[in-house]
Amino acid sequence: MQKLMGLVRRCVDDYDMISAGDRIAVGVSGGKDSLVLLVLLAGLRKYFNKPFELEAITIDMGLGMDYGPIQTLCNELAVPYTIVRTEIAPIIFDHRKEKNPCSMCAKMRRGALNQAILDKGFNKLALGHHYDDAVETFMMNLIFEGRIGCFQPVTNLDRTGIIQIRPMLYIHERTVDNFAVRQNLPIIENRCPVDKTTKREEVKQLVFNLSSTYPDLKERIFGAMQRYPLPEWEPHGRYKRPTGDQLED
Repeated sequence: MQKLMGLVRRCVDDYDMISAGDRIAVGVSGGKDSLVLLVLLAGLRKYFNKPFELEAITIDMGLGMDYGPIQTLCNELAVPYTIVRTEIAPIIFDHRKEKNPCSMCAKMRRGALNQAILDKGFNKLALGHHYDDAVETFMMNLIFEGRIGCFQPVTNLDRTGIIQIRPMLYIHERTVDNFAVRQNLPIIENRCPVDKTTKREEVKQLVFNLSSTYPDLKERIFGAMQRYPLPEWEPHGRYKRPTGDQLED
């Protein structure tokens, strides 16, 4: 717990993610990544030198998922919890019968989440992307779009004024998985009909296969993003860029 909160704090400091008085919403899907982020930020809140407020928000897609266990976890963490009910899944799969639903689904979820955050007066949104997500996104952009790019550690959404932060970028996926198991977090099974059949899953498998031949592949890609040609990835806090060993569990 202390080690992972240390990595979160390092990432937060490197990219100036949290300021005193921030009201931060954590986007909680029910998956391991968002639940681990929620637990770590709730822990960080207790001793971080810049006081901030925290609340969990879930966009219910209309897939009949039970978020009761997450409510229980939030009660234990003393974190308020809001569920926003939508019909996103029925609209996409039943009414529109989209053949490639992921893009529209992501857009509708973002819209619902951003509106909920604005309605409740939050200024920042914390997302559960981790180290492996960043590497895979970089590879997806390169392979499928022919461009060098990735989501940013800190993103200013001009239309809404919301700032997105990703505090778990220094934590590997396998570390997230192990922590979720050790903490017995109430992971909710994803009922999306296209789960595990996306382009991201293809790239995840590709990176896994390449890493067996080139063990330092992910570290080299992540390090390249922090140096060049993605200036928004260059750390500007008081810590130096962490090495691969510092990021391992």
